[in-house]
Amino acid sequence: DVVRLITTRMPISSVGIRRLKLFVMMEIEDRDFLNTPPKKTVRFGGTVSNTLAKLQKGDTSDYELIKHQLSDPDIKKLPWLGRSQAVVEEYLAFLSNLVSAQTVYLRACLRMVVSNFAPKRIRIQEGNVDISDSDDEDENLPRTFDQCHQALQLIARYVPSTSRFLMPILSDKFPFVQKSSRTLECYVHNLLRVSVYIPDLRRDILELIISKMLTLDVSAPRSEIEEVESGAQQDANGVSQDDCLFDMDEEEDSPLDSSRPDRAVMVHPVAERLDTMMTVLLSYIKDICHVNGSLDIEKTKALYRDLLSVFDKVVLPTHASCHVQYYMFYLCSFRLGLAEAFLDHLWKMLQAPNQPPVLRQAAAGYMGSFMARAKFLPVSTVKACLDLLVPWLHLYINSQDSGSKAFCDVNLHGPFYTACQAVFYTLIFRHNSILEGNMKKGLAYLQGLNLERIVMCQLNPLRVCLPAVTNMFAAITRKYQLVFCYTIIERNNRNLLPVVSCSTGGSSVSTNTNPLDTFFPFDPYLLKSSGKLIEPIYQAWEDLVSSENILYHFDLVSQGSMEEEDDFLHGDSVVDMTPGSYDSHLHSPRSVGSPPVSFLQRPF
Repeated sequence: DVVRLITTRMPISSVGIRRLKLFVMMEIEDRDFLNTPPKKTVRFGGTVSNTLAKLQKGDTSDYELIKHQLSDPDIKKLPWLGRSQAVVEEYLAFLSNLVSAQTVYLRACLRMVVSNFAPKRIRIQEGNVDISDSDDEDENLPRTFDQCHQALQLIARYVPSTSRFLMPILSDKFPFVQKSSRTLECYVHNLLRVSVYIPDLRRDILELIISKMLTLDVSAPRSEIEEVESGAQQDANGVSQDDCLFDMDEEEDSPLDSSRPDRAVMVHPVAERLDTMMTVLLSYIKDICHVNGSLDIEKTKALYRDLLSVFDKVVLPTHASCHVQYYMFYLCSFRLGLAEAFLDHLWKMLQAPNQPPVLRQAAAGYMGSFMARAKFLPVSTVKACLDLLVPWLHLYINSQDSGSKAFCDVNLHGPFYTACQAVFYTLIFRHNSILEGNMKKGLAYLQGLNLERIVMCQLNPLRVCLPAVTNMFAAITRKYQLVFCYTIIERNNRNLLPVVSCSTGGSSVSTNTNPLDTFFPFDPYLLKSSGKLIEPIYQAWEDLVSSENILYHFDLVSQGSMEEEDDFLHGDSVVDMTPGSYDSHLHSPRSVGSPPVSFLQRPF
């Protein structure tokens, strides 16, 4: 009432009225607010209420001081979050008036809102020494985030160009990837919430998140994660953790996080951060695609297009990522049409001569790994893909047989060799499902592929494929009398040239057993919490072994030429012979933890 009375006596803008009213309300709620100054404080010479009372009596000096202070652009923003509902509503009204009347403040308002997308850090000091530095685990954090999104939606409603200014701020404010899992989890969750009510930004937001996740993914090699996690098992049995290999920064997540007792925590700190972000992303995908428990086809197709665009732009060109690409694997499990569309997309990229060879090879690798590992993919779809791949290989051989380049060269024929390996890898995993039910019909189909011509051609694909894939494929095709590969394998091993490498420690001689620089993008998933969503739809090698119960024999190959390579393949059981990436130990996914039931696991 006092504000209303004053504004009738002295001209002031609607924004000024809102701001003045807000100061009064906040002073009433918290008398000490103005006595806890930030870096630059508002000094009025008296309380706002006293100033307004003086104004009623004709004394305008303090009021002019208020007007001067409120017009200072450098004063800190008001701490409105966590206040009473009346104060929050008044602040939101002030914010909407400000950005609609003075768009010059739009960026500042957006930065203010986005800066609250992650929990604050709480530092407790004694002297100049930090004795505690942790995330704020305020129980009102969900309410704080809701208020931030309410403010952002208001701004977007009043300023249609908000999305153009918001995306650079979202990128700039993204926490450093070595921040705590909690910080990354909150920020990613809030970004995904933004994509729901500002859909024009969804593709850019997904690209930003997935790019950051890839940074984590490639910095945590599979062998490193396996080593640390297996070491943690030994630590649990009494081995000291004093010699931990990873102490990356002061915000490293503790593997014994008491604040999340229900969470299956990764000991490897980078893997733990990635696991947290993957859990949020996969939950988002599920929530967007399902409405009341049923798949919404149109929403799913729209999200598929956005995620596929991000896949082409940032995932496919990234070599040796282990986990991030599984978002496409998970999405495709929702409906067979999505999986077939993904395979068709990869197939078109593989056979497109205008695409860079490295991307064509990556597409072939994704095709083979997807067909081998996707449990939700029926054998009819696998056969349909083979019916595209194998004739293409034969046509390629036809085009090269009479030419001057009909010899083994990875640089000349990289896409061809990668496609051959994709076919071999797929048959290793899928031959049993092709043959089961009707052995005679299945064998006729495999014989019709004319694999012998591919293996025996002058381009010699067995020479450049991974030894594990080559030997497993040879064993299976020999068992069913489709192709006899061992003569070629022996000849290739005799002609395998050693590679001399020099370093400060001297020279060493080795053989390049991975000339294609192959990696299988859907090798076993190692992250524990998000892995619970992948495990039911994933075809593990051990499952095939237990169901088929076949022991493969390699004794037909010369022991002298194969002795070193067979170290990777020999074992008491075929579980040790999984044909996966060259440098991985290829165990089944060790996904034994469940995602935490927290405020972040809720519909977007």
